[in-house]
Amino acid sequence: VQLQASGGGLVQAGGSLRLSCSASGRTFSSYSMGWFRQAPGNEREFVAAVSTGGGATYYADSVKGRFTISRDAAKNTVYLQMNSLKPEDTAVYSCAAWAWSRRFFSAYSRQSEYEYWGQGTLVTVSS
Repeated sequence: VQLQASGGGLVQAGGSLRLSCSASGRTFSSYSMGWFRQAPGNEREFVAAVSTGGGATYYADSVKGRFTISRDAAKNTVYLQMNSLKPEDTAVYSCAAWAWSRRFFSAYSRQSEYEYWGQGTLVTVSS
């Protein structure tokens, strides 16, 4: 699976952005998907994840209520809608794919479980 993230940019605090992650291959529906971010000087951290069928979604506490993850099987794409952005959301955002596993439902935030990673897209939120 090859992943291509896009949609980053510069936005003012309180604004919105939608990130997209397009996946190649015919088995997209077999992968749980996650978004992670890395701010300058910080370690990469979990942001959100969605199960293979889209029925289960998970969020980091810092983005809960502001970000929404979704997936479109027909377009082989997973989205991250980001609203009410804050300067502390500034980071490089990366998408990742994890072949279906029951472990996902308990380990969705564990970066080492994700097998495929896309390049990041930079989100900058100005105050």
